[in-house]
Amino acid sequence: MYKVDLPVDISADVAVERRRAAEVARQARIFNTRHRVMGLDLKALEQQVVENKEREEMAGQRERAFDMLRVTQDKVLMQKQQEEEEERRAELNRDLNQYRAIRQRAEDTRDADLNVHRQGALGLFIPIPESELGPACMQVFQGEGIGDNDKRRAQMEQTERALRAQREQSEKLQKENKLKELLKGKELVQQDLRAVQLDALEEECKRAGRIALNNYNHAQAAECVEKERKERMRKEGEEMAEVWHMVTSDILTECPKAAEREVDGGPVGRPRVLTDRWRGMSPVQLNAIRRQREEQRLEGERLREIEKQRDAAWDFQRMVQTREDEEEERKAMELKKEKRIEMDRYNEQLAREQREHQQYLSKTLYTNRPTAQYFTQFSSSSR
Repeated sequence: MYKVDLPVDISADVAVERRRAAEVARQARIFNTRHRVMGLDLKALEQQVVENKEREEMAGQRERAFDMLRVTQDKVLMQKQQEEEEERRAELNRDLNQYRAIRQRAEDTRDADLNVHRQGALGLFIPIPESELGPACMQVFQGEGIGDNDKRRAQMEQTERALRAQREQSEKLQKENKLKELLKGKELVQQDLRAVQLDALEEECKRAGRIALNNYNHAQAAECVEKERKERMRKEGEEMAEVWHMVTSDILTECPKAAEREVDGGPVGRPRVLTDRWRGMSPVQLNAIRRQREEQRLEGERLREIEKQRDAAWDFQRMVQTREDEEEERKAMELKKEKRIEMDRYNEQLAREQREHQQYLSKTLYTNRPTAQYFTQFSSSSR
């Protein structure tokens, strides 16, 4: 009366177990400090980049392999389709011939009995005696079949003419194909000859270019040799002229007047010294230089004495400033030491008050201490 064998629905239990397993896995990830990583994992990212590149390369190789496989399969499929088409046509021809041999026999035609005695016709056997046959059973009448041999001969001649025409057409097509192949072969030969001629002309042009380049290089070399010869002769001429000028000039005669020359447009008595002919200064010029050098020495000593006095004044000023700085630093250290002593006293007072407060909390206020079970309720879930 009542159905008590209903199937138990365990989907809720499965869902609960799945959530519990997910919660356990999440807690293992969150509370495991050795496996938890803060920030970016560069090695993992680089590994992911390398894996992505490898995956893309493998996908490209797979696509190329698939393309080659598709091309091969298309070729095989086309060849298979062609073979199937040829086989289907052969099967149709066989079926047609078989149908003609079975369904369209000459002895099964309606006028087969009329062609019994004709050439090539099959004999018919009539089991009924002729005495029992009436006029309605007559099959061959006198006067029928006149001119059948001529008609058959005419049909055979027509068939021969048709076959001869087909054979001539086939021979004509073969001759045309042979002529086309011959013309194509001649055209290829002419193209090859043209290519050989063009290669020969190109080689001739290259050879002419090389000859022209060699001639140009020889001309340039000869021109360079001629320029070097002229330059060498010019330098030799200039050197000889310079030697001749040195020998015949006043530089080797040691003439004092040869080293001085009047300045154009200048006052009289101020000659210009020619450095290439000068032989030294006079005693008056030497004395003037010594006197000027002595004056410069005295001026340098005076300036050094002034600089020395200035440095001594600056040293004294720095020493006074250093003493003042040391005095201020000493006062600041004493003040800092006093502040540190006061701070130590204040910290000691705070520590004493803190100890008293801790003693009050531990001995007076909080007498019920929590057990280990109280602390285990925290951080027990990942949510």
